[in-house]
Amino acid sequence: MRTGLYPGTFDPITLGHADIIRRACSLVDKLVIGVAINRDKGPLFSLEERVAMIEAECAALSKQTGCEIVVHPFENLLIHCARDVGASVILRGLRAVADFEYEYQMVGMNRAMDDSIETVFLMAEAQHQAIASKLVKEIARLGGDISGFVTPAVKAQLAEKFG
Repeated sequence: MRTGLYPGTFDPITLGHADIIRRACSLVDKLVIGVAINRDKGPLFSLEERVAMIEAECAALSKQTGCEIVVHPFENLLIHCARDVGASVILRGLRAVADFEYEYQMVGMNRAMDDSIETVFLMAEAQHQAIASKLVKEIARLGGDISGFVTPAVKAQLAEKFG
């Protein structure tokens, strides 16, 4: 069984994330979605809310793809999380070339710590490349239409947060 780890803050989960998750499911038998506990980012949604949102968004996808999807919060190093969940591959989504430089450095550091865990980059589909959780939150906060970036359930949760 091949286990992959797809880490992120997912604040909130977007259609771009869902696209990467769907495509990652074709590469692994079990996909662990690592929800980063990153206090420095000051997430809008609590850890519990983000985990519940991801579980809800991925339930149908798991059935559709036949891939087991597990949501796993983590606060340690990514490479340690990968070991903890038995992942042989870390899956990372790329939106643009600008993402690559940071990701390239992270891969080098992770390989120095454990070269048995590979990293695979998946480019977001063209219609999802501009989607960033940070921008989605800003658009929602200012009353803009985010229906092209998140599911109706996530849109409702954002509307609730921003009143």
